[in-house]
Amino acid sequence: MYREAGSRVAGAVLWRSWTGVGAAATRILPDGCIDLIWSNRDGLFVAGPDRTAKLDEALPGVRHVGLRLPPGTGPAVLGLPAYELRDRQVPLDALWPSALAREYAERALDGDPGPLLESIAQDRLRAAGGPDPIAGALVAHLDAGRPVAATAAALGLGARALHRRSHHLFGYGAKTLARILRMQRALALVRAGVPAAEAAARAGYADQPHLSRDVRELAGVPLGVLVRQ
Repeated sequence: MYREAGSRVAGAVLWRSWTGVGAAATRILPDGCIDLIWSNRDGLFVAGPDRTAKLDEALPGVRHVGLRLPPGTGPAVLGLPAYELRDRQVPLDALWPSALAREYAERALDGDPGPLLESIAQDRLRAAGGPDPIAGALVAHLDAGRPVAATAAALGLGARALHRRSHHLFGYGAKTLARILRMQRALALVRAGVPAAEAAARAGYADQPHLSRDVRELAGVPLGVLVRQ
């Protein structure tokens, strides 16, 4: 079981999952986001930005509640650059003072962890003065299919400056982020019933084989398999 809902944290998604007996492993696709997660097995931890898909083992009875922060917001909440969390899952007590992490873990056991995760993120964002304002603009340009060079020019950044900011905010460079966002756009269209060739063109791919190659490299399975899953 998996479901999502809006969040009190701007641009974030509050999600919940529960694994039943006989459930298959879940393929988690890269999306440029950092998640703050509570699990009845692992407690509080952070899932950093992935470059390729990961398979989450399906252990019966495991429950997760997570806050998926919008791309570029994680560093302001966590107080460290996204590249330090790239392709990693890290316990919260390894990132923050153990006493603070222990307090949050105890509070998570008292009721619904969802509002707690939102409160943590809101408090940390206020203390940091909010996320880097360039993050939203950068994502908007790339998600609209704008080339990386044109995005840098529009934001008044040189190529190296854009690369540094992207690694700090998203965990990888702008070209990787653009590639991940493009795949997500195409998959959303295919899942909505748009033929793959049309979805590829509308998402900004040269052709359907280009989309298929990206899906294999980023998701680890062919497009048809991914859509069926």
